[in-house]
Amino acid sequence: MSQVHPSAIIDDGATIGDNCRIWHFSHICAGAIIGSGVSIGQNVFVGNRVKIGNNCKVQNNVSVYDNVYLEDGVFCGPSMVFTNVHNPRAEVERKSEYRDTLVKKGASLGANCTIICGATIGQYAFIGAGAVVSKNVPDFALMAGVPARQIGWMSAFGEKLDLPLTGDAQCICPHSGDKYILRDGKLFREAA
Repeated sequence: MSQVHPSAIIDDGATIGDNCRIWHFSHICAGAIIGSGVSIGQNVFVGNRVKIGNNCKVQNNVSVYDNVYLEDGVFCGPSMVFTNVHNPRAEVERKSEYRDTLVKKGASLGANCTIICGATIGQYAFIGAGAVVSKNVPDFALMAGVPARQIGWMSAFGEKLDLPLTGDAQCICPHSGDKYILRDGKLFREAA
């Protein structure tokens, strides 16, 4: 059974999974699909062509517009921004030109960051607060700045890994015991 605050608006046709929490003044549009165990903060908008996976957290003041897809376990920090039109103009209708944005399993999008439409954010990537992402982000990448650039690697546990950005290297996450292997600019995880 999900908990929905009386001030929230959920349009007929929206699909909401079990054990969700939807807080004050949020609006879920008719075509939205929201998985189980999702927390939707205060003043959140979820569009029609949106899919939010299980166990995601969408913090206060986030708008998840059409053509944004969140896999399981994604964290959207307070007031972070998604877009869906590459070159918006108020006087030009571009709804047929929306670009898909995919945020893969376990990724964290920091407070006030901006994700420009058309980007794919890799599994367990970590986007720092205030960063502006305009291109694809590798799995486990730690991104910061405007424009965002990779400054390191993050474990699935959410800790910065002691690895170079490139080359071949490996390390063990001290929290989970998972092994991380860097090869050819990509990071792979072997679960403990």
